[in-house]
Amino acid sequence: MVLSRFPHGLALAAASMAECATPPRAVRDMSPPAMSDPDPSEDREAVDTDLLQRIAQGDRDAFAQLYDRFSGPLYGTALRIVREPAEAQDVVHDAFITLWEKAATFESTRGSAFSWAITLVRNRAIDRVRMRRRRAELLADSAPDDLGLAAMSGPASGADAAISGDEARAVRAAVATLPAEQQKALELAFFGGLTQEEIARKLSEPLGTVKARIRRGLIKLRDALARSA
Repeated sequence: MVLSRFPHGLALAAASMAECATPPRAVRDMSPPAMSDPDPSEDREAVDTDLLQRIAQGDRDAFAQLYDRFSGPLYGTALRIVREPAEAQDVVHDAFITLWEKAATFESTRGSAFSWAITLVRNRAIDRVRMRRRRAELLADSAPDDLGLAAMSGPASGADAAISGDEARAVRAAVATLPAEQQKALELAFFGGLTQEEIARKLSEPLGTVKARIRRGLIKLRDALARSA
C-alpha cells in the first residue's frame, strides 16, 4: 500500500459510513458533463419549476431532464472554485442529491430553480476549499513529521485519488480500530471542516486534549495501514 494516498482513502472511508437517500442513477454515475447552458427559451424558468415539482413527487424522469439542463453549468461553476475535476464532480453530485431530497421546499417566488441550484453548488464548493485549508492547517499543527502527510495538504491529483478497492477496505478497517474519541475528533476535523478550537468547543474538551487525540489517531492509522501493506 502507498501510504501517501492515506488521506484520500480516509475520505472514502468516511463516505462509506455516511447515510443518505439513494439518488437516481444519473447522479450516482455522473461523469464530467458537457459545458452547455440550460434551455435559453423564455419559458425556461417555468419548465424548471415544473420539473422540480415533479421531482418532489419522486419523478425520476423529471430528475434526469433537470440533470441534463443543469449539469453542465453547475459543473463549470464548481470547477472554477475548487480547481479539481474530481472535487467539482463531487460538489455537483451533492447538489443534485439536495435537489432530489429538497425539491418540495423550492419556492419560485424566491428565485429561479437554476439560481437555487447554482447557490447550492457555490456554497458547497466554497466549503470544500475552506475544508481543504483547514485540513492543511490541521496537518501542519498536529501530524507527526514522519507521518508523510505534509505533501498532501493540497488538492489530490487524479492519480492519487484513484485508490483501489483493497486500499479503501484497509482504511475502513484501520479507522474502525481507533478509539471512539479519536474517530470523532478526526471526523470533525477532516470531514466536518472544523478547526481544532471548534472541535474543542463542540466536544466540550480542552484544546490540548483534542490536539492529542488527533495526533494519536493519525499515528495509529499510519501504523495500522503499514501493517496491512
